[in-house]
Amino acid sequence: MNLTSPFQSQSDSLKIDDKAQIIFVADMFVEQYSGGAELTTEALIEKSPVPVQKVHASKVTMSLLEQGHTKHWIFGNFASLDQKLIPTIVANLSYSVLEYDYKYCKYRSLEKHKLAEGTECDCETAQHGKLISAFYYGAKSLYWMSEGQQEIYHKIFPFLSEKKNTVLSSVFSDRFFVKVKELREKSKNVNRSGWIVLGSNSWIKGADQAEEWCKKNNLDYEVVWGLPHEELLEKLSTASGFVYLPMGNDTCPRMVIEAKLLGCKLELNEFVQHKNEEWFDTDDTLSIEEYLYGSRDLFWRNELAIANYEPEISGYTTTLNCIDQDYPYENCINSMLEFCDEVVVVDGGSSDGTWESLEAWSEKEEKLKVYKVERDWSHSRHAVFDGAQKAEARKRCTKEYCWQMDADEVAFEGAREKIASFCRSWPSTVELVSFPVVEYWGSESKVRVDVNPWKWRLSKNVAHVTHGIPKDLQRFDDDGNLYAAPGTDGCDYIHTETHERIPHASFYNGQAHQIRVQALHGSEDSLSEYEKWLQNCVSLLPAVKHYSWMNIERKIKTYKGYWQKHWESLYNVKQEDTAENNMFFDKPWKDVSDSEISSLASKLADETGGHVFHTKINWNNTTPSITIKITEESE
Repeated sequence: MNLTSPFQSQSDSLKIDDKAQIIFVADMFVEQYSGGAELTTEALIEKSPVPVQKVHASKVTMSLLEQGHTKHWIFGNFASLDQKLIPTIVANLSYSVLEYDYKYCKYRSLEKHKLAEGTECDCETAQHGKLISAFYYGAKSLYWMSEGQQEIYHKIFPFLSEKKNTVLSSVFSDRFFVKVKELREKSKNVNRSGWIVLGSNSWIKGADQAEEWCKKNNLDYEVVWGLPHEELLEKLSTASGFVYLPMGNDTCPRMVIEAKLLGCKLELNEFVQHKNEEWFDTDDTLSIEEYLYGSRDLFWRNELAIANYEPEISGYTTTLNCIDQDYPYENCINSMLEFCDEVVVVDGGSSDGTWESLEAWSEKEEKLKVYKVERDWSHSRHAVFDGAQKAEARKRCTKEYCWQMDADEVAFEGAREKIASFCRSWPSTVELVSFPVVEYWGSESKVRVDVNPWKWRLSKNVAHVTHGIPKDLQRFDDDGNLYAAPGTDGCDYIHTETHERIPHASFYNGQAHQIRVQALHGSEDSLSEYEKWLQNCVSLLPAVKHYSWMNIERKIKTYKGYWQKHWESLYNVKQEDTAENNMFFDKPWKDVSDSEISSLASKLADETGGHVFHTKINWNNTTPSITIKITEESE
């Protein structure tokens, strides 16, 4: 749509930031006033996974609308907005509305209208009411503070029920939840006393009525007003109760929620519009918090979908003599090229043609960025370089999110939309996420149960995230060279400065783990249940196929020629080539022939479903396996 003609050019110092993807409009933000609407708006903005620009409603002009006509706009309170702009907004912009009160009414309150004019509110028939209803009908999405508020609007303007409507409730920041937890712990042994009354000068808040109720019931009470927010929360955490008796509809008063989460008894009236909603009408404060957390994610999931937000993803991997090792590195890279905006590959100095093939490929494929970072692979601590190479690849990534795979991994098809969907509601406190990995054993008909079905995969591209050995597992040899204590492969996600592990969010939970353990101990029912569970995870989430043990013969040969030396290097251990130290054969590796390896590989593929070779295999108690179907649904 050509948006040039509806807008009249005019000079204005305020400009739309090119980087902003969402424009938030409000009369005031928390920088000017910390009211309920402002705090909810700020909590949403803080949670945004994309750049947001704040614009005061009074500063919105035709010029500004023209500048931002390709952006998605969100309107909160907008009393100061030039209403002459509303038809232009409706006709030309993508926008949503956060309704905090009743803006179709000229008093923004039906009860206040009646008090002021002595008649029931009929603003819906006036020009102002019709303009607001048209504004709301043009929105991509409407957010309400309570079910009661939504019902009133839909009764008066039935056509609004046709829109995408969401009861959002008040929204709280992460800092608030941390503070509530802190105060609950601090006051759990305190003898609570006294009631709190909100001493607002606003008629609608019902301060006089609340005081009268306390007096009538012979209760000690304190009127609070103008306190810093944290001081107010402190008082609520030790008070017996909170009384709030507004004189008109209050859509979702924050202080009521705060008081309940902090253990206060509540005395409320019918004008507290959320008080009977299922999420609030419970003694389970943890479920209330879960609901409030979920509201933030729901909002951004909706808004980013409306705004057609597509996250930009950097895929990265490392290579070293992949041709000689028979690694499916080309399939690995191709699978990332399908859903990544760039793929970064760092080669460690391959001598088998791998580097040359990457160079030639990158000349034809614009999204493929290849680099050579050579190492001394004969160094006694060469195993540490594996994590260092991943760190080198990661720091060359330029996009918003990073997706990591090894050269023997291939992503399932259809990952792009699943990743995009996840990023649209990315948890604000999370930097790293693990997703399903399907570990093949000898063929695609056997998927391992004896290893974890997850791997760190997707992360925010922030400077303090890298790869390496976690601090608690770092060791140094006599020459000052870094090595690792067991418990890491040297490639963990760690903080660049502290070297502490980066926490990760995962789909894999305690219940799934218990089912898997039971399956490994012979429960056929658990094995079937685990198979169904993992199949569902692969269908819903971006997943990766791991081919490390697909060709078991090749894998055993790499143990003989490479992996034994790798683990010795990483963990600073020296194992003699003896029968006791060979977990595959009852003889030293030097005495193992290729035909013996081939024979063992066939037997492992046919008779087992996997084995972790920290111990020798017990052929009388072999590991089960499952099958994951690669269907269109799972892709």
